[in-house]
Amino acid sequence: MQIADKYAPQEIEAKWYDYWIGHDIFHSEPDEREPYTIVIPPPNVTGMLHMGHMLNNTLQDVLVRRARMSGKNACWVPGMDHASIATEAKVVAMLQKQGIEKSSLTREEFLKYAWEWKEKYGGVILQQLRKLGASCDWDRTCFTMDDARTEGVIKVFCDLYNKGKIYRGVRMVNWDPAAKTALSDEEVIFKESHGKLYYLRYKIEGSDKALIVATTRPETILGDTALCVNPNDERYKSLPQDARVIVPLVGRSIPVIRDEYVDIEFGTGALKVTPAHDVNDYMLGEKYGLETIDIFNDDGTINDKVGMYVGEDRFEVRKKIEGELAAAGLLEKTEDYTNNVGYSERTGVVIEPKLSMQWFLSMEDLAKPATKAVMEDEIKFVPEKYKNTYRHWMENIKDWCISRQLWWGQRIPAYYLPKGGYVVAETAEKALELARQKSGDASLQLADLRQDEDVLDTWFSSWLWPISVFDGIRAPHNKEIEYYYPTNDLVTGPDIIFFWVARMIMAGYEYRNVMPFKNVYFTGIVRDKIGRKMSKQLGNSPDPLDLIAQYGADGMRIAMLMSSSAGNDVMFDESLCEQGRNFGNKIWNAYRLVNGWSVDAAAAQGETEAKAVAWFEERLNEVLAEVESDFKSYRISEACMTVYRLFWDDFSGQYLEMVKPAYGAPTDAKTMEATRRFFDILMRTLHPFMPFVTEEIWQDLEPRKDGETICLAQMPAIKEADKQLLSRFELAREVISAVRNIRNQKNLPQKEELSLNVIRDENFPEEFIPLMKKMANLSEVSFVEEKDPTAAAFIVKTTQYFVPMSGKIDVEAERKKLAEDLKYYEGFLNSVMKKLSNERFVNNAPEKVVANENAKKNDAEAKIAAIKAQLEALA
Repeated sequence: MQIADKYAPQEIEAKWYDYWIGHDIFHSEPDEREPYTIVIPPPNVTGMLHMGHMLNNTLQDVLVRRARMSGKNACWVPGMDHASIATEAKVVAMLQKQGIEKSSLTREEFLKYAWEWKEKYGGVILQQLRKLGASCDWDRTCFTMDDARTEGVIKVFCDLYNKGKIYRGVRMVNWDPAAKTALSDEEVIFKESHGKLYYLRYKIEGSDKALIVATTRPETILGDTALCVNPNDERYKSLPQDARVIVPLVGRSIPVIRDEYVDIEFGTGALKVTPAHDVNDYMLGEKYGLETIDIFNDDGTINDKVGMYVGEDRFEVRKKIEGELAAAGLLEKTEDYTNNVGYSERTGVVIEPKLSMQWFLSMEDLAKPATKAVMEDEIKFVPEKYKNTYRHWMENIKDWCISRQLWWGQRIPAYYLPKGGYVVAETAEKALELARQKSGDASLQLADLRQDEDVLDTWFSSWLWPISVFDGIRAPHNKEIEYYYPTNDLVTGPDIIFFWVARMIMAGYEYRNVMPFKNVYFTGIVRDKIGRKMSKQLGNSPDPLDLIAQYGADGMRIAMLMSSSAGNDVMFDESLCEQGRNFGNKIWNAYRLVNGWSVDAAAAQGETEAKAVAWFEERLNEVLAEVESDFKSYRISEACMTVYRLFWDDFSGQYLEMVKPAYGAPTDAKTMEATRRFFDILMRTLHPFMPFVTEEIWQDLEPRKDGETICLAQMPAIKEADKQLLSRFELAREVISAVRNIRNQKNLPQKEELSLNVIRDENFPEEFIPLMKKMANLSEVSFVEEKDPTAAAFIVKTTQYFVPMSGKIDVEAERKKLAEDLKYYEGFLNSVMKKLSNERFVNNAPEKVVANENAKKNDAEAKIAAIKAQLEALA
């Protein structure tokens, strides 16, 4: 193949992705190699690719590709989450557009529509991930509601029930009136909300007095069954023990109870008690045997239990009731009030605390080994700061409400008997067998049993994900689970540390007695360049596919990696995509430059080229070790930037300039071979970050067989770098830079040859004279014994250099500049001497720090002496 003149990522990316898929490059089967496994955080089946997915999946792909090139059997398992609430809402909306109400359908009819929707629209995101270059084993794609995963979920439910860890009961739950289902505590987002505090008058029965009660939810007076005061509150000491009050507007007589739970300082110190609609009120109701009146329908409208406001929305009633209380003289006053209100994480509506019969999983025993694993670093969190967040939640864990009042999801395998009671079983047939045993009625038939209507929380399937993708629940000793589990790395956001990460760890210890993954890399939140979280509502979230179309997937990946480090928010700016594409262009043009050189097979390698090759060989060794260290510490962004600078600055900016032949002249074979070998090493090192452009160039470097790919090429071997050679080269680089600076300062053209005089000492890199002459355009480098006051002087470490300036400078301008330099270095020397004259600093600072300050002193003194000599010569 012949590489194109211009870098056009859109033309190469689809070609190489199809090539990889066509040759099964990403497919994995258990073998004798060390496995490297990642399971994708399954995106919602309803989802579309957004910037958070771009970040998360770029990081996963970098890890997987590097593992694959390190000789490991890399397996990245993709899949989707069935997302009960989100999917059911999508299907309901679709049906409403067709004039069909969910309530008019049977469960089976609704699920038929839901599966049709899933097959038609679900999974778009997995196709989109291919555009990014995601090297998933697509043959292994799983869905949390497919047959294998569903059987595993049902099996786990039955197992936990039989162990006594799953139970059913009436509890106060978080009710989502939009989705008409209970939610777990983790699915409730608390936000600061601005509302009112309503002061209501509860008339004391048999008196013309009233107790004033403050509430933020006046509509709930319909369910009031007591009023509570603190027995220590002096304001209510005179109130009779058997006092009763009248609920405003409702007219219901309720008792006044006394409990120290009431905060004397809040409001008036009197609390209305609504056991059906407040968690704390529920506990008071249980304690004092109060009546419980549930006033809400499942959709948040008022039911008919009280006979007021029937069918009206809760917030409309709040507005209406305020006016009616005021008209009746039962509203003392209102005040603006700010408090934290719970919202549904899925639908965004205000949560309503509601008493409901639900299924719960007891978490205390499950949490213990999972807490220990993280706190003792058996599972490592990157960054570590999330360990404390995790520990706090785990130590205060509550039982998990696992039932949802939906149809899309795994139906709870509980079956109710005709005469009361229930059984739990994996299949209806097993349930019938258990029901006959439990009831003693051998004549019972399947038609006599009624299965629970609820489904399980979506997270109840995804908490098994690292096990279930390898069928480890149904077949706990199968070859795949034994080989691929535990997985290596999990890349996810800290926002689901409780929803998902903690629960997967619990499931891992419960069902495999071992961690599900060894490391958890937490990404940050993707924000725009001014720090706002990206969202559709703000209109600040670009479509990743548009960015890929414009800048290429490689450019997009570099942009994500440049702007992220573990646990820190990503400040995304589209200009980074341009920078990423420009980097691809830089690689492309550098390769085309080298490809354009002709080779003289008979020519010997020049001294300049030999030194350049020797230096870059060691620089490569140094950077490859740095990159390896970065990956071991999960500094993935830093590793990317290190390789970026290696190519842009060292290889393209330095090495190629050193070995580039004169215009029209050939290079020698040895230098060309080394340069192409360096290109091969650089492409392999860059490949996990930029898979497409590196494949294109690697394929062109030498003839390849069909099916060969850089994806399976080995990562370059790491050798110990020659630090002495590298430090000596750095001295030469400083000399070249200093001569170039003199040219700029004196406005001397680059084409004009200069000469360089040196007072030679042990820090002069004499072996790099040929390189210095070529790179700084020097006609000669001479050794002198005396300083040349008329020359432009500079010092590198301890070596003094002089560029003769006879007839080339404005003397007055030079004197002025030297005077400014002298003032700066004298001030710098003064600040260093203050430190060195401080006995406490010299005696207490590390020896290396003191030595560094002494080196600064010597350097400044040498520079001051040189400047004074120059000024004297110009006098």
